[in-house]
Amino acid sequence: MPNIHPTAIVSSKAEIGENTTVGAYAFIEDDVIIGSNCTIMNHASILDGSRIGNEVRIHQSAVISGLPQDLKYAGEKTTCHVGDRTVIREFATLNRGTDDKWKTVIGADNLIMAYVHIAHDVITKDKVILANSVQVAGHCEIGFHVTIGGMTPVHQFVRIGDHAFIGGGLRVHKDVPPYVLAMGEPLGYGGLNKVGLERRGFSVETREEIQKAYRTLYHSGLIRSDAIERIKDEQEMIPEIETLIAFIESSERGTITAKRRT
Repeated sequence: MPNIHPTAIVSSKAEIGENTTVGAYAFIEDDVIIGSNCTIMNHASILDGSRIGNEVRIHQSAVISGLPQDLKYAGEKTTCHVGDRTVIREFATLNRGTDDKWKTVIGADNLIMAYVHIAHDVITKDKVILANSVQVAGHCEIGFHVTIGGMTPVHQFVRIGDHAFIGGGLRVHKDVPPYVLAMGEPLGYGGLNKVGLERRGFSVETREEIQKAYRTLYHSGLIRSDAIERIKDEQEMIPEIETLIAFIESSERGTITAKRRT
C-alpha cells in the first residue's frame, strides 16, 4: 500500500504503486499513474496525464504534466512520462505533450535539478542531467548521457546528441552533435567530451576515431557534405561514427560551428 500523508489531496481515481510515499499537501489528479517505491514530497503537483515509473523522487513544489504553454494546444488528451529512478528537484515544471507527439517523455535515471522547465513534446533519453534553471523549449530531443549546465536555454526543435556536454549560461540555438563539448557564445564545438567518454568506457581507439571525424567536419575547410563523404571514405564505420554521421545528415536546424581548434 502507498503511504499518503493525511493533508495530501489525492484523487481516488489515481493509480499509486506499492511503497510509494506521498508527502504533506501534495496534489494528485485523476488521470495519474505512479509506480512503486516512489517519493512524492510535500506540495508537489502531479497533474492529469502523469505517467511516473518506479523509484522516482519528486521534490517539493515540482509540477508534473502541466498544461503546455503552446497557443495551439486545444485541450487534447496528452501525457507526460517520467522514467524509472529519475529525480526531479524543487520547483521543476514538466509539461504534457500536444497533438504533435501526444506526450512528453523524460527517460530513466535522469537528474532534473531545481527550477528546470521542460516544455511540451520534449523527449529526453536516459541518464540526462539538466542543471539548475535549464529551460528546454518544445519539441526538443536530448540524447543519452547528455549534461547541460545551469541557466541554459534550449531553443525549440533543437536536438542534442548522445554524450554531449553543454556549458552553463549558454544559448543552444542549433543542434549539438553527439560526443562533443559545446562552449562559448555563440555556442560552438569546443572539442570532444573527453571526460564523459572516458568515464563511460569509450576506448582510446574509439575516442581517436571520433576526434578524427570531427577534425574533418570542423577543420578541414570542406563543406559539410564533402566532409561527410571524406569520413565515409577514410574511416572505419564503427557504430559511433555511424551515429555521428546520421545525426549530422538528419539535422534540420543545422549544427553548431567550430569554436576553436583541437
